[in-house]
Amino acid sequence: MEQVKSIRDKIKVAQDRQKSYYDRRRKSLEFQFGDHVFLKVTPMTRVGRALKSQKLSPKFIGPYQIIKRIGFVAYHVALPLNLSDLHVS
Repeated sequence: MEQVKSIRDKIKVAQDRQKSYYDRRRKSLEFQFGDHVFLKVTPMTRVGRALKSQKLSPKFIGPYQIIKRIGFVAYHVALPLNLSDLHVS
């Protein structure tokens, strides 16, 4: 029983240490109307799939202007016509 408590204590210490590392490096990001942002390209967005080499495909596209802030992490972004059907959250 004492060994289980010791193991739990060590796990708790390790979790607290990792949380402190995360909290030190964490940045709060908020954007306002008129700011310009880059969008991250993922396989789900279907952007960059036309390129033959995946190594050379872009990781971010933009910059695009924020038209409206909807919520804490949701924004309306001015996208070009070829990306108008793209949903980004």
